[in-house]
Amino acid sequence: MSSIFTWSIYGIVFGAVGVLALRDRTKARQALKIAVKSFFGVLPIMLAFIGLIGLLLGLVSPEIIVRYLGQEAGWGATLTAFVLGVVLYIASLVSIPLAASLLRAGASMTTVAAFITGLMMVNTLTLPLEIKHLGKKMALSRNLLNLLFAFAIAIVIGMVLR
Repeated sequence: MSSIFTWSIYGIVFGAVGVLALRDRTKARQALKIAVKSFFGVLPIMLAFIGLIGLLLGLVSPEIIVRYLGQEAGWGATLTAFVLGVVLYIASLVSIPLAASLLRAGASMTTVAAFITGLMMVNTLTLPLEIKHLGKKMALSRNLLNLLFAFAIAIVIGMVLR
């Protein structure tokens, strides 16, 4: 099923580029240049994270991951993963494969969900920018509410997908 979906997306993208090329070759060429430049801009970071994940999973045995991030690790593991998710700034392009690797290695669903929801919903790195544009009260309120909702969502995901 995943393969059909992936090829469908490829077909849609290449079809759209083809239509754009027929309508305006200059814009199509410009769009492709931007896409290639973006791809090569992200590529080193992606490769570094993929290498880091591989190295981490190669050095850390599944038993250790299960002990510290599995069901038996309890709420401490979930809170630690949540805090790491909130503090770290990792692109979703990298964090989703990382989460999948942790799950395959034996981490609990709740812990991985806490990591991902904290990572995606709370942006501590962009907080100064949010304060500047939204105001201190709004920015802090948004992040606090996202913090609470992210942890609640992680718990629900863990309960439902157990």
